[in-house]
Amino acid sequence: MANHETQQHRRSKARPAVPARVPLRLLLRVASVAGGIQFGWALQLSLLTPYVQQLGIPHVWASIIWLCGPLSGLLVQPLVGLLSDRCTSRFGRRRPFILGGALSIIVSVMIIGHSADIGWLFGDTTIHRPWAVGFFILGFWILDVANNVTQGPCRALLADITGKDHRRTRVANAYFSLFMAIGNILGYAAGAYSSWYKVFSFTLTPACNISCANLKSAFFLDVGFIAVTTYISIMAAPEVPLTSSSAHPVEEAAGESGAAGEAFMWELFGTFRYFSTPIWTILSVTALTWIGWFPFLLFDTDWMGREIYGGEPNEGPNYDAGVRMGALGLLLNSVVLGITSVLMERLCRKRGAGFVWGVSNILMAVCFVAMLVVTYMANKIGYVGKDLPPIGILIAALIIFTILGFPLAITYSVPYALISTHIQSLGLGQGLSMGVLNLAIVIPQMVVSLGSGPWDQLFGGGNSPAFAVAAVAALVSGLIAVFAIPQSGGQKPRSQV
Repeated sequence: MANHETQQHRRSKARPAVPARVPLRLLLRVASVAGGIQFGWALQLSLLTPYVQQLGIPHVWASIIWLCGPLSGLLVQPLVGLLSDRCTSRFGRRRPFILGGALSIIVSVMIIGHSADIGWLFGDTTIHRPWAVGFFILGFWILDVANNVTQGPCRALLADITGKDHRRTRVANAYFSLFMAIGNILGYAAGAYSSWYKVFSFTLTPACNISCANLKSAFFLDVGFIAVTTYISIMAAPEVPLTSSSAHPVEEAAGESGAAGEAFMWELFGTFRYFSTPIWTILSVTALTWIGWFPFLLFDTDWMGREIYGGEPNEGPNYDAGVRMGALGLLLNSVVLGITSVLMERLCRKRGAGFVWGVSNILMAVCFVAMLVVTYMANKIGYVGKDLPPIGILIAALIIFTILGFPLAITYSVPYALISTHIQSLGLGQGLSMGVLNLAIVIPQMVVSLGSGPWDQLFGGGNSPAFAVAAVAALVSGLIAVFAIPQSGGQKPRSQV
């Protein structure tokens, strides 16, 4: 009897302990920083393309300004991923980068918001603003670099915390997407409100008109929001220094990613030869997906101001009214994005992550085609340049913006969960894995930034040609995701209860 009990005791000691699941409330607090980051992104996406045209840069060159984001992402995010994987700071591996990136975002939005005022001090006029454009571009570049410094470590931190629990990894990325939706909703709401200059009356100056003052005021709100969410996130994160010993799951993840610390930036591309076919498929679908998304993110409110409201920057109130209506459409888009984020894990578990991603991309292609149809109908009706849009055209445009929230939520979550799961077996750190995925995002963005403006100009100067290319890319990516990505997203690891 005693011998039997001893054998049972030995077997129980030999059996590996199942790690405790990470509490959902912890993932929520850590993911909250995405809300602060995305608040600024929402202002950037909805207001800065129109604003840079109001400063005097033509539409054909507006997309070139956005080239700084992909360029900085191409270099900065993989490098930051490597550095955060090997960081031995006593504050942890990811948190120093998150805090540094958040502070840089605050600096950048202050430069952007005050670019007209700074240019005025250097001799700009209301007609000729070279200094304002220069400081705007400087702030814009800092903002994009800061966003890339912050977002990669944020997602890597969530992957560190969840470890090998793939279901919790999907939940963590869904929460990240949820807070992105919350940040979008608040940011687009701030962009849609036209009377911030009355609340922050000091923002209205001789160099900064009402639309400029509203933008500046919205960025003041962004500073407060990102400060609060960054504090909540970095204080909640259970990080320990890389050299410390602890039984916490985060340390286990650190040990697994130690091999990435041996890599250098020039070796990043050398890791590609170890990628399996599923990883290459995920990267290919991601690249095509962002060829689809980036024209929309660049020109969504500009499309509403030009093609739907028939306005031009600095020429009457129609363009500004269209931009604000576009921001309202993006707010509705973010509501759907948030709802989808809550249901994300259940959708992927039931139907498979690849299938959900593919169907969402096909829906995205349908929406872009619908935008082309609405543009054609607006021109056919003949009100453009003469009157405000009919209610039917306006409702159709807002419905398209709203529906696009579903595929956008999938784009913000599923690829990150898939790449985190598939690349783990290679022994790479989570920071580097986020950098690898980022390459599949920024390279297509560079192509779109360089080509969409001249491409649109070639076909008449509107936004429709870029949306046509986006529709084709989204359709192809959706079909590849449905038929080529293994539909194993719903399987539950045997070690989980």
